[in-house]
Amino acid sequence: MTKEKQTETIEETKEYLKGYERAVRKLERIELRIAEMRSRQVSPHVCLDGMPHVFSVKDLSGYAALLDEEERRYMKSRYLCLRKCREITDKIERLSQDEEKAVLLHRYIKLQKWEDICEEMGYSWKHIHRIHTAALKNFKMT
Repeated sequence: MTKEKQTETIEETKEYLKGYERAVRKLERIELRIAEMRSRQVSPHVCLDGMPHVFSVKDLSGYAALLDEEERRYMKSRYLCLRKCREITDKIERLSQDEEKAVLLHRYIKLQKWEDICEEMGYSWKHIHRIHTAALKNFKMT
């Protein structure tokens, strides 16, 4: 494999692994949105003008149907994010070298800084990067 092709493959692997962070961030947004929708389910409309208001059953049932539809959509998206996270962690676990697994888990799953990884694993910055490069070369995306 040429050096250029190998560099391209390593960059593709990094982008794939960064997909874990993107999925987690999306998952957090989805969780917030679902919580927001559920909190509104308790009181779909609050009017603080002191006047009595009548809400028809039709209005509430329409609101409940819309809420249910939105919640299903978010739950499906949540499932896809969780599946992506699991897929990435499973592929990291397939690596044969424990040090390589550890570096990838610290960097892409725990989202740690290089300095923190060095300290936790007890290796120099240069050695951690050698392990990281080897892990990216040995990582199988299929």
